[in-house]
Amino acid sequence: MLTLAVLAGPWPRLGVIAAAVLAATAILARTDTRRALAMLGAIVLSPVLLLDDVWHSSKLDIVHRHPAEAVVGALIGLALLAALAHLIRRKPWLTPVLTMVALAFRIPIKAGGGTSNLLVPLYVVIAAAALSWIVPALRASRAGGGRNAHTDRPNRRPDVGERPSRPRRHLAEQLLAAYVVLYALQALYSTDFVGALQNEVFFYVPFAVLLALLRDVDWDRRLLVRCLAVTAAMAVIFACIGFGEELSGTLWLKSNVAAANQLHEYFQVNSVFFDPNIFGRYLALTMVLMVTVLLYDKRTRMQLVAIGTLAFLWGCMIFTLSRSSLAALALGMAVLAAFRWHARVRLIVVGMVVVVIAGAAVVATHPGTFGLNQGANGATGGRAGLISGGVHLFRDKPLAGWGSGSFSTEYRRHFPKSARNVSDSHNIPVTIAAEQGVIGLAFYIALLVSALALLLRDARGDPFRIGIAATFLALLLHTMLYADFLEDPTTWVLLGIGGALAAASSARPRPGRPPRREVTPQVEV
Repeated sequence: MLTLAVLAGPWPRLGVIAAAVLAATAILARTDTRRALAMLGAIVLSPVLLLDDVWHSSKLDIVHRHPAEAVVGALIGLALLAALAHLIRRKPWLTPVLTMVALAFRIPIKAGGGTSNLLVPLYVVIAAAALSWIVPALRASRAGGGRNAHTDRPNRRPDVGERPSRPRRHLAEQLLAAYVVLYALQALYSTDFVGALQNEVFFYVPFAVLLALLRDVDWDRRLLVRCLAVTAAMAVIFACIGFGEELSGTLWLKSNVAAANQLHEYFQVNSVFFDPNIFGRYLALTMVLMVTVLLYDKRTRMQLVAIGTLAFLWGCMIFTLSRSSLAALALGMAVLAAFRWHARVRLIVVGMVVVVIAGAAVVATHPGTFGLNQGANGATGGRAGLISGGVHLFRDKPLAGWGSGSFSTEYRRHFPKSARNVSDSHNIPVTIAAEQGVIGLAFYIALLVSALALLLRDARGDPFRIGIAATFLALLLHTMLYADFLEDPTTWVLLGIGGALAAASSARPRPGRPPRREVTPQVEV
């Protein structure tokens, strides 16, 4: 009873707000000390909130039955985390590279009769990278030696870490930080506070810390190429698994897709992603990056590598049967074409019309393959009903919505005869409108506009910035057709890299234009 009272009381809600404020501060802080303290508070408070939520649930039965083993396991985990943090401190380039490796992996954890697919490897990388930055920053601040923790430049004032060591963040990053706090505030009246808490702890808070780390990396050409090579290699490995699933007719990781494959005429592969649409998204975004290489790197060897990789990934993407991923890939390629050949709008429109006509012809001749013989709801995998239900929820509470994380709860309550497994509307704007109302939707639209301005402004002529911008637009379209915008770490990674490249580009002098006084420092992660 005491635990229920605590969970129903103000402390967890205040804790979620505190964690969100700390995450926002980690993004926006301009001094090393404040940034380090904010990161430390965020990565410590988040697991505390999660443990408070599940401590007396069946998910931790094994911990309660074997407390000594649990303590030993926790100590071993902390030791390994400290070792990884030390390694990252010595080799800062490991943070972005390990991030690219860990982005795709979700570990199925069985507890309490259920299974949760968590981004455990990515959480470990974020925590280790944060610690590798926090410890020396706080140590330098405490020593008061008059030197910046990471730029190693003398400060004019003795209060180390209190002098701004990085420029003011872009509007997109400010809005992103504000949205994290807004989501926590709207969790106060949510009909599913636990869902909102888990979204903050599992997604927004750790990903905000990740963005803060990636934003201050010195993204030189060598590091960018290295991260692209790792991403492409991972995609090829995942595609090999997908081809194996198609040939064997069985899924490597069991999920709801396995049951769906038994019911439908078609077979969808999902590799290590538990969801063919998320797998298709990963392949599509990687392909956009590889098309960038194909368009801008004129070396014969790189052209052949790009063509081979694209052909291999495209072949596997077909077996995902993810229409949203195909649309995302088409948009990404259209953006690249517009940048590369200064294409006119009419040319892009004609190209998109050709793609649509070709796709419509395939669908018309093979409707059963795409589920079009099951009605509108069946053709969209149940998304049509979810979207219309989300619009209905928005109409009921248009201003502030039903509260963060409440879509699943309210949809089941309003439509009890609907599908049992409901997570969101499979359309991010509709989900935000239903949960957060006009207030959240306004923040979301402002965030998108500012993010696109950040990534697209003055990007022409810079292949790396163009590739990031095209990939972000492809991801954005996919979220309109499926799900997971800020819940996908890829969004934060693209904004972090894109923001760093944009800042470095604006700091470089141009012909006839004096350089800005405020220059992004070369900060180690």
